[in-house]
Amino acid sequence: MGAISSYRLRLQRKRWRLRALRKRRELKPVADRTVSIRDDDVLLFSTLRNERVRLPYFFKYYRDLGINHFIMVDNGSDDGTREYLESQPDVSLWTTNKSYRRARFGVDWLNWLQRRYAQGHWCLTVDIDEFFIYPFCDTRPIRALTDWLDASSIKSFGAMLVDMYPRGAVDAEEYRAGANPFEIAEWFDSGNYTIHKNSKFGNLWIQGGPRARTFFYDQPERAPALNKIPLVKWHRTYTYVSATHMLLPRGLNLVYDEWGGEKASGCLLHAKFLNSFVEKSEEELVRKQHYANSHEYRAYNDGLKDNASLWCKWSEKYINWRQLEILGLMSKGNWA
Repeated sequence: MGAISSYRLRLQRKRWRLRALRKRRELKPVADRTVSIRDDDVLLFSTLRNERVRLPYFFKYYRDLGINHFIMVDNGSDDGTREYLESQPDVSLWTTNKSYRRARFGVDWLNWLQRRYAQGHWCLTVDIDEFFIYPFCDTRPIRALTDWLDASSIKSFGAMLVDMYPRGAVDAEEYRAGANPFEIAEWFDSGNYTIHKNSKFGNLWIQGGPRARTFFYDQPERAPALNKIPLVKWHRTYTYVSATHMLLPRGLNLVYDEWGGEKASGCLLHAKFLNSFVEKSEEELVRKQHYANSHEYRAYNDGLKDNASLWCKWSEKYINWRQLEILGLMSKGNWA
């Protein structure tokens, strides 16, 4: 990358940081427990709205994984989400009724909170329906992974989003609070993915899976991006650019090997397609708070009217992280 392009990216990073500084005024602290954060804690950041039913399993999963503190933004929930979060002793909570879309889909809010509280910490940034999987996650806590990354002088860790879905209709079985969502959404696409490199930011851009083949079969280029960089050793000068798809400085996006080897990577199992999804897609069509005026949710809503199932004869039932490694969806690299 030339000097002029590098300078433009530095200006863009500065602009996003200043934008996050302004957007901090939209956040109201509800339960600020950040004073309890220790120097070596692994932190989790998330923005959510009306996800009360998902929270018990979400917290169990990530506490078991080794997350020490949760920093969360509630965007105007009215289903008990805020009250539940406020009651959790390891959660620091902010709330806002401002536009999710105008905060760059929550990125501005989290960029500010990361700048304020995440300096020097390993930070995992995920949605409430995303569950982080990495090599040896069944036997090693996330601290083992971050210690290895520190020892290897690696500051960011990539993960591919893997959409999970049930065998039958998406809304056939009711999801209950506290249950493992992957006992319902057990299936995924083992192939059907395209990858290309983003020349500007240097990250890989991945599309495909069940959403591409079901909802965007006629416009695959408009299918949602599946590339994520959720785990970062944070510095106050960093900033996410578009969700967790890419960051600045640009070097944080190089979570893959271009010289014939393999870098360790993970997956985010995506529990989006549960019975509540149909209702939520209709709600988001009305709210119009998501990317491209909720174009994605319009496609979901139209597609589910014709076929409420994402399962096909090529679907594969999930077993464990080793299965994902064999299929090439993640890699343990030289972490053995």
